[in-house]
Amino acid sequence: MSTPVDIGFADYLQLTQLYADYAQAVDSGNWDLWPEFFTDDGIYKLIPRENHERGFPLATLFFESKGMLKDRVYGIRETLFHDPYYQRHLVGAPLIHKAEADRFEAEANYAVFRTKLSQESTVFNVGRYIDVVVRTQQGLKFASRQCVYDSEMIPNSIIYPI
Repeated sequence: MSTPVDIGFADYLQLTQLYADYAQAVDSGNWDLWPEFFTDDGIYKLIPRENHERGFPLATLFFESKGMLKDRVYGIRETLFHDPYYQRHLVGAPLIHKAEADRFEAEANYAVFRTKLSQESTVFNVGRYIDVVVRTQQGLKFASRQCVYDSEMIPNSIIYPI
């Protein structure tokens, strides 16, 4: 059990809103929203729990800038062929590990459900976000988001952001 970090209500509310807005954006299918949650040099990594815990660098997806995130958006729209599906995120309340004036380290559990148009909804991906969030002139942004997923078995393709 970690020691609670004391942050003000306004900061906690902003962090919670960031997590909720992110989930709504990636569930909406409006992919142009996704890169805007990150700083220009923001990192997005989707990594299996085993690799994360052992310190192995191999990730399923690894983007190192907002430009790379925008390239992924282009790929989703223009070059990746797949059966369309909807996804729905359930995100736990963020647990704050460290708080400074303009920087927070936090994590939250997540579960993503996927619904293909003519099939039942299924559990798609489950894990936790490990985040570094910074205060910018545009509000809170992710400087780093690691999506550490629990299962060693994942679908043969992950198209949309987790």
